[in-house]
Amino acid sequence: MTRDDDQSPADLREEAARADEIADALEDLLAELRDEEIKDSRLEGLFDEASSSNPNIWNTVTAFIDVEDGEAVVTDESKLAQGSWAPEIVEGCDAMITVDIEYGMMPDDFTYIVGKKLSQRIEEFREQANEARQQAEDLEDESAD
Repeated sequence: MTRDDDQSPADLREEAARADEIADALEDLLAELRDEEIKDSRLEGLFDEASSSNPNIWNTVTAFIDVEDGEAVVTDESKLAQGSWAPEIVEGCDAMITVDIEYGMMPDDFTYIVGKKLSQRIEEFREQANEARQQAEDLEDESAD
């Protein structure tokens, strides 16, 4: 999230609130991943695809995550052989978690890998929120002078 010159402090604070909402929802998803059985979690589909797809055909699998009413919803899991996602797919979701396909991956390995990726995304959203809040404060200070 980079600041647009036309953004007001209110817009930046809204952007910060949205980034915090996404981070909070991803933290809930991370807690679920660590506390629940994978088969009972929202990431079950990602695990199934990552651990049972043929690695001779597919390289990675991605979970597309939308945050709706403060809750992370895994809208889809998709595999890629090579290449990257189309921009309209990426823009249509709040977060993505991509893992390499490893046939027979163990649940503990999946939990570790996905947990680390979720933690990184949470940190990125927290940083975006803090930057947006700081930019809003800077703009307010400039206008007060």
